[in-house]
Amino acid sequence: MNQLAKRSEVPAEHRWKLEDLFADQAAWDKEYQETKQALKQLEQFHGKLSDAATIKQCFELEDDISLHTERLYVYANMKHHEDMADPTYQALSDKSIKLSVEANEAMSFISPEILSLPSEKLEQLVADPELAFYKRTLDELIRQKQHVLGKSEEALLAQVGNLAQAPGTIFGMLNNADLKFPKVKNEQGEEVELTHGRYIQFLESRNRDVRREAFKAMYDTYAKQKNTLAATLAANVNKNLFYAKVRKYPSALEMSLFGDNIKKEVYTNLIDTIHEHLPLMHRYMELRRKLLKVDELHMYDLFAPLVEEFDMNISYEEAKKTVTDSLKPLGEDYLKVLQEGFDNGWIDIYENEGKRSGAYSWGAYGTHPYVLLNHKDNLNSMFTLAHEMGHALHSYLSDTNQPYRYAQYTIFLAEVASTLNEALLMDYMLNKSSDTKEKMYLLTYYMDQFRTTVFRQTMFAEFEKIVHEKAEQGESLTPQLLSQIYYDLNKLYYGDKMVVDQDIEMEWARIPHFYNSFYVYKYATGFSAATSFAKQILEEGQPAVDRYLGFLKSGGSDYSINILKRAGVDMSSPEPIRQAMSVFKDLLEQMEALAQ
Repeated sequence: MNQLAKRSEVPAEHRWKLEDLFADQAAWDKEYQETKQALKQLEQFHGKLSDAATIKQCFELEDDISLHTERLYVYANMKHHEDMADPTYQALSDKSIKLSVEANEAMSFISPEILSLPSEKLEQLVADPELAFYKRTLDELIRQKQHVLGKSEEALLAQVGNLAQAPGTIFGMLNNADLKFPKVKNEQGEEVELTHGRYIQFLESRNRDVRREAFKAMYDTYAKQKNTLAATLAANVNKNLFYAKVRKYPSALEMSLFGDNIKKEVYTNLIDTIHEHLPLMHRYMELRRKLLKVDELHMYDLFAPLVEEFDMNISYEEAKKTVTDSLKPLGEDYLKVLQEGFDNGWIDIYENEGKRSGAYSWGAYGTHPYVLLNHKDNLNSMFTLAHEMGHALHSYLSDTNQPYRYAQYTIFLAEVASTLNEALLMDYMLNKSSDTKEKMYLLTYYMDQFRTTVFRQTMFAEFEKIVHEKAEQGESLTPQLLSQIYYDLNKLYYGDKMVVDQDIEMEWARIPHFYNSFYVYKYATGFSAATSFAKQILEEGQPAVDRYLGFLKSGGSDYSINILKRAGVDMSSPEPIRQAMSVFKDLLEQMEALAQ
């Protein structure tokens, strides 16, 4: 079937049931009008937030508006994603976005007004039984108070906000629009223009000349712009230093961790523990060299396939069955909800004309979550199904066990449930497989996830830490310094068993995440936490499952680090990262044995 179906031709059993959210357009319009009216009611609270009864009323209205705005927004955008070319839902999506902005603006006075109260008054409010339900919200406001400035300074900082986005915007323009890459030869010897999208495809080529040429072309292009790119990254670092100083944080790193209430040790433990386990990474590089049958392993060989063509054809029905079987260790209750998701219109399964690409899990409080897929009958799509259903069940269990205000979990926790499902699926498939080639294919898939999500993201996190520390000490972030730091880190992480090509020193210049500072470490901690949970569940059984389900039901009812700790994963200690590394070691040994 080469022709994609039109949305109207997609059979009902392959679509999600958005009518569970709104029965029809009329129901959406009615709720939209009601929410617009509710926004006007906020005006009565301006300048009045000083006693428990009024604050409670205001918080209740805030929750009510937020919930309805979210429902309207989610529905409109999911309808839009069914067919991005349909003008009706494009307009509805725009309408819902405007409403969200309006609602945020209308509610923006609440926190600053409460924070402007004297400290003793705030302490009284926290202790007031009438506000018992909102104690966590108030505690969080008080925690932030020391970093919030006076009204006029805050207004000034809000205006600086537009300037603060400049480094990221400039980088985006340079990286996506202005940088022009040369043509390189593909496997057929044809000249093809190098693009961001094609770069990874070239690096995954079985032809080493193709990989080498694409790698060199990519970094030569960045090297020509190194002064501009260094100035742009330095501007972003200086912006972080400015905000940290003005808001009275000890460092830019501690400022970025403050929102999730995460101690600096979580960040430094990750780096230190990965350093302890770098010999495993070096061993994996040596194994890669052997399997590729090359004298020297180069940076452009990191994505080269290790197993000859191996095609796993897995239909959607098979994928569902395999995912269900692999998640049996999580118990009957979990499987019941999973089955409900499969049977009752949570999932939009196949690609259709105009449908948004990729995959996600989303939804609004009060209705079951939804999952958008573009399923292909392959291994990757099966892992995507496991991953997105992990998110969906996390949301479902959080929503059914927490009130609206405390149901939303943080980004720090978001990838744990999805990655855990992938880990259990991988464990199940490895145990079931008797075909050496299939096993090697699976092991390579998993090992590379470790390499890119744990080792590589930790290296990025360490680069950010060093660069900010240098700037805090007054050093100038020249392209030479940035390249030197980056090159040395690559030598450290990949080890002496491979050739760390000089060109890689420019890679810092093409990582968009460096403009969302100190964010990437969450990929590594999330993956490590999930791997640690999977190990505990497979080894301990029920007690570990109960702790894990408790984690899924907690939503955002406490700080992320506390929620994980209660469930048996203490990210303030190196232990979960060590557990993840012991899994990596075990996989490596299995691969080495198969390679004999």
